[in-house]
Amino acid sequence: MTQTADKNIKSEIERLIDLDKLGPNGVALEITTSENERAALAKRFGFMGLPAFSARITVDRKPGGQVVVEGRLKGRIVQACILSLDPVTQELDDAFRLVFAENVTEDLDPESGEAVLNANGDAPEPLTGNMLDVGEIAAEQLSLTADPYPRRPGIKLEDVLPKTKGGARRAAPEPRRHPFAGLAALKDKPRRDR
Repeated sequence: MTQTADKNIKSEIERLIDLDKLGPNGVALEITTSENERAALAKRFGFMGLPAFSARITVDRKPGGQVVVEGRLKGRIVQACILSLDPVTQELDDAFRLVFAENVTEDLDPESGEAVLNANGDAPEPLTGNMLDVGEIAAEQLSLTADPYPRRPGIKLEDVLPKTKGGARRAAPEPRRHPFAGLAALKDKPRRDR
């Protein structure tokens, strides 16, 4: 994950928190997205639309240098049904909690160089620098909350399969004969002496 601010990549809903200026009670932030921000997020994640999206996030520094980010997402996503491609609306109301810590390194795949997910779900995320982009955290949580296989209610695979003429579905093809079936028959046949 890329929650820390990267000078080369800017989040669609960038909201930076300076961790050095974080008070003893932390900070609470309300993210209300504009129409342009929602359109950019919809494009990034391949949604048909994102008519509403907001987040309420708190950032607290805990003893030992850990930074805890907790929040709740609310909104509405419109995606294409995986079977019919019709619009499917998903209402969002989801809570999340992430823990960051300094001096934590990401395990990288030796071949691809990509970060490898830790099997321990409570393991802290690496924290580099003093800036944390909670807008990007909200955007990533949005992508994780979205249904990966949206399906219009009541639709079945049979509803979208092509029908043959006359309204009947295409019959299953007859099983093909194995190319070595003839050899198997010869193997079991007794030999004639010449």
